Amino acid sequence: MEECHQPDPCNMNINHVDIECMDKRYRTQFVNSLSGFKSLFLIGTINKQGDSNLAIFNSVIHIGANPPLLGLISRPDTVERHSFENIKEIKLFTLNSVDKTIYHKAHQTAARYDKSTSEFEAAGLSMQFMGDCQVPFVKESSLKIEMMFRESYDIKSNGTHLIIAEIQNIYLPESCIEMDGYINLENMGILSGSGLDAYHETKLIERLPYAKPKL
Repeated sequence: MEECHQPDPCNMNINHVDIECMDKRYRTQFVNSLSGFKSLFLIGTINKQGDSNLAIFNSVIHIGANPPLLGLISRPDTVERHSFENIKEIKLFTLNSVDKTIYHKAHQTAARYDKSTSEFEAAGLSMQFMGDCQVPFVKESSLKIEMMFRESYDIKSNGTHLIIAEIQNIYLPESCIEMDGYINLENMGILSGSGLDAYHETKLIERLPYAKPKL
């Protein structure tokens, strides 16, 4: 069996055994940071009894544009996963951006509250119902997306679940949509995240033209 080693700080090489030897919390933070900056969303859900839930996720990803699909990862069922349970039950949920004005409150939704406690209330965020959607949005978020559950996949390697859902309605400032359809998230003050507890502002460097083979 391979033994853990102490990497040279001047030329660090960390192998899979070193990762396995890390303290659990250290390893979770380390690996979560490794994939870089990620989108942040507050996931709003509700169950048939009317109990609302709100949780911050950093695993929302683009799946496809036609139909418009997004995916997210729900962690293993080692404890109750209220968001995942509500999504499976109601088949609808909301994605709400984490803006500069609310990230402290958004972070608080990661705490493990019991099922009867609404993170909206616990974190000091406001529920907002829009259109015909029966699931609450976060009033303070500048970008709000209504999602309909389509399918989920159990990931056997670690017990997580990939949820795939289709965009139903989007609410955002019209001024942030550019002529070619590009959404300027930076102008909305939307933050990105890294690791489990780091929040970042963004700065656009440049938009490049569509890449074509060079002749």
